[in-house]
Amino acid sequence: MPPVDPPKLALRQQSRRFLACADSFHTHYLILADPLMLERPTVTIVWFKRDFRLEDHAPLARGASNGKVVPLWVIEPDWWRSPEMDRSHFLFAMQSALELRERLQAMGGDLMIRVGEMTTILEELSSKFLLKELVSHEETGSWWTYQRDRQVAKWCKEHRVPWVEFRQDGVVRRLASRDRWASHWHRWVSEPLIQPPSRIELPEGFHRGDDPIAFAGKVQGQPATDLQPGGASHAQQLLDTFLSSRGIQYRTDISSPITAQHGCSRLSPYFAWGCITVRQAYQQLEEMRWNQPPRSVQDKSSWGKSLNSFRSRLAWHCHFMQKLEDEPQLEFRNMCRAYDGLREAAFDEARFAAWCDGKTGYPMIDACMRYLRQHRWINFRMRAMLVSFAAYDLWLHWQRPAQFLAKHFLDFEPGIHYPQIQMQSGVTGINTLRIYSPEKQGREQDPTGQFVRRYLPELAQVPNEFLWTPSKMSLDDQARFGCRLGIDYPFPIVDHTVAVRQAKEQIARVRRDPQTQEALRAIAVKHASRRRRDPLPIKPPVRSGPSTQTDSQPPSTATRKPRSRSGRAARPRKDDRQGWLPGMDPNG
Repeated sequence: MPPVDPPKLALRQQSRRFLACADSFHTHYLILADPLMLERPTVTIVWFKRDFRLEDHAPLARGASNGKVVPLWVIEPDWWRSPEMDRSHFLFAMQSALELRERLQAMGGDLMIRVGEMTTILEELSSKFLLKELVSHEETGSWWTYQRDRQVAKWCKEHRVPWVEFRQDGVVRRLASRDRWASHWHRWVSEPLIQPPSRIELPEGFHRGDDPIAFAGKVQGQPATDLQPGGASHAQQLLDTFLSSRGIQYRTDISSPITAQHGCSRLSPYFAWGCITVRQAYQQLEEMRWNQPPRSVQDKSSWGKSLNSFRSRLAWHCHFMQKLEDEPQLEFRNMCRAYDGLREAAFDEARFAAWCDGKTGYPMIDACMRYLRQHRWINFRMRAMLVSFAAYDLWLHWQRPAQFLAKHFLDFEPGIHYPQIQMQSGVTGINTLRIYSPEKQGREQDPTGQFVRRYLPELAQVPNEFLWTPSKMSLDDQARFGCRLGIDYPFPIVDHTVAVRQAKEQIARVRRDPQTQEALRAIAVKHASRRRRDPLPIKPPVRSGPSTQTDSQPPSTATRKPRSRSGRAARPRKDDRQGWLPGMDPNG
């Protein structure tokens, strides 16, 4: 080998040291290797997903502390074409994003809105900016978002861009055991709220991106005629009015669709789209509990019970989301695999269509379905009744009803939705069967018939005597009350008593199998609640500033008995056997 000149040898050694340094400090290497990169500002991408707020937003605080920030919301067409997504969801998200943009502008910032795949958008941004970090919240979403996040993680690894994710709810990633989950939740919910930055610094060359309004028409579905508006300000207003006046009879108001519209917090869509966090709601609730003004003895008692009930639902909200986090496949397969094949082959398209259209011949079912289609919300007892009817009366496998309801629930939260649907359909194996009588629910929750008559105008003249069982009207009655069965209103699609008896027999047959019992014990260890929801604190949680925001609703567990670790439920109260447990309403 010929000798190498000393200057060339020194240059070669210097190059090797440079390349070794570049391998560890990729960004610096790019700057030195490409002079054009010197003109590109270094930025942190704050990726807004389902977290349209400034308060209690760790990624935004992190980005602002890093220097220049690009706040980004990506409208992903493939996601919006998913079977569970609807135009009403997009309108709510868009309103929330546009309000967020206004609030960012008041801080010197803005919101970039782009349409496309996330990795494609990141590729474009990386050609314009030096990406210091991508920061976002963790998300317990659908299978589609789970796969999308894996692609984003792969892109970040290939391009050596750190992706830092922050927890935004009570869900624990990679949870080893459910045994200490309640203490994890209580510790998280009591932590000080993260205050918004005082100012946002945008990089040179920042642009606002695409017009979201132009994309709205491309999203499937018809918008509801009476939709809750999106945005953090509306969430805070609802929380304030709920804790100051509306929530006093919350424990009783949540059951009827008549009283629930006003008496529920109505925060669930804002929780689902991240306009407010469970932690914000919890801390404002606790602040009120400890600083509420003097009230009469009766009002104080009602408020105490209602606040306890609402507080418990905040914990259950996260409890159900943890199930999907631990087992993402719950979106499309039974929690207890012993029930595979139980209903799938018997799926009846005509029955499903009648259920979707509110034409089953059961007035309370039909009125609730038509109410849901108009408002994109209904209280949880009625949701449970709708699922119960689809699962037991119509014997429909839960997946397509779940997709239909997801499209029509403005507060669609995958982590709550799929475990709840499975529980109400009787395929978890670890929950008591909850089968509702549409006639009984109608008489109890709409005793005067005002709700049914409003949403089923064809029954407007039918008296209460026949309102819940119009099929019992004679031909003379039908003529007298202007409702001809089979023409103006359908005959009952099934016989409730017969259908429910057959459903119970088939489910019991599967559950009695010894192999099923063994599987249920494993499911209980993985997913079942270990005890009553965490005890009330002795003192209010530590706070870092004035109360900010809140929303949502889960279930009261003040009287709920614990489930044994074997997976067998403790002996249920009478209410448990009749229907939806008060303690199992994760969205209020």
